[in-house]
Amino acid sequence: MIVAFSISPAAGDETGGVSEAVAEAVRVVRASGLPNETNAMFTNIEGEWDEVMAVVKQAVEAVTAVSPRVGLVLKADIRPGFTGQLAAKVERIEQALAD
Repeated sequence: MIVAFSISPAAGDETGGVSEAVAEAVRVVRASGLPNETNAMFTNIEGEWDEVMAVVKQAVEAVTAVSPRVGLVLKADIRPGFTGQLAAKVERIEQALAD
């Protein structure tokens, strides 16, 4: 499965920025060893249900440690029997654009 998620702390720094808190969540994801990528809006992670959800939970806990309230947006693509889709889905689109 691929999960796209975004964790938003309720309070930011003095400028309203949340990058430090979000960086803590991304550290957790990268340390997991699962395929992942981060963009301006979401972090995507690929793996089996239990391992992906455990990483999301740990990432939320990392942000909760620095913010009293946290919002989580999560979208999942559940497709049993398929792996490597984090890159393969994008490659299929790029191929269609090139044709």
